[in-house]
Amino acid sequence: MTRTPLMAGNWKMNLDHLEAIATVQKLAQILIDSKHDAATVEAAVLVPFTDIRSVQTIVDADKLPLAYGAQDVSEHDSGAYTGEISAAMLAKLGVTYVAVGHSERREYHGETDAQVNTKVRKLAAAGLTSIVCVGEPLEIRKAGTHVEYTVDSLKGSLADLSADELAKVVVAYEPVWAIGTGEVATPEDAQEVIGAIREAIAQWYGADVAAATRVLYGGSVKSGNVAEIMAKPDIDGALVGGASLDPEEFAKIVILGKTA
Repeated sequence: MTRTPLMAGNWKMNLDHLEAIATVQKLAQILIDSKHDAATVEAAVLVPFTDIRSVQTIVDADKLPLAYGAQDVSEHDSGAYTGEISAAMLAKLGVTYVAVGHSERREYHGETDAQVNTKVRKLAAAGLTSIVCVGEPLEIRKAGTHVEYTVDSLKGSLADLSADELAKVVVAYEPVWAIGTGEVATPEDAQEVIGAIREAIAQWYGADVAAATRVLYGGSVKSGNVAEIMAKPDIDGALVGGASLDPEEFAKIVILGKTA
């Protein structure tokens, strides 16, 4: 089964709404000028909540070849949860993707697999696609238990989801030790874990579902290494951090995704 590669840029807490407009316009123009076909590689930006409406307006008005999304979502539908943003609110803004369980959310906010699981369900119910992040810290990698650790985390994050709910999930493997450090897992490292993730999904949901599920790699992805990463059979794209803030660099990453 052919899986359309996805290059998702996670801006993290960067760029105000005016900077977001300029960045998206420049990124889209580069892709348009290069005659990029979104059917071959999908490009998306995951922006701060304060940028979403501005990005929506420019993408819709100019029919830009970009998807956009958020970096988190509340576990709750509504109510007295100050500062939280619900899946329904994001759906009203035309969001396609929402990252959940990013390692920074897990580390700095103590998010658990069970909380990620709840968020995935809320997003699926709202018709939105989760990008479910899993990956091991350095000590687990050194201990040699990184595959088991990551698969167990994914199992908890997807617990009791139906096949229909899983159809609204993209998985992102992000070894924590390679995020924002300049270190990158070798393509073989990434393939080892992502291959195991696909095998686990096949065991839980069947071969057809596993074959249809996109699994991304995240961790210091750049234009200089993305083609080699994308050459691996089970890697369907990248969750790109700092490099996605540079529209020229991110456009190169998207375009080079065609070599998969």
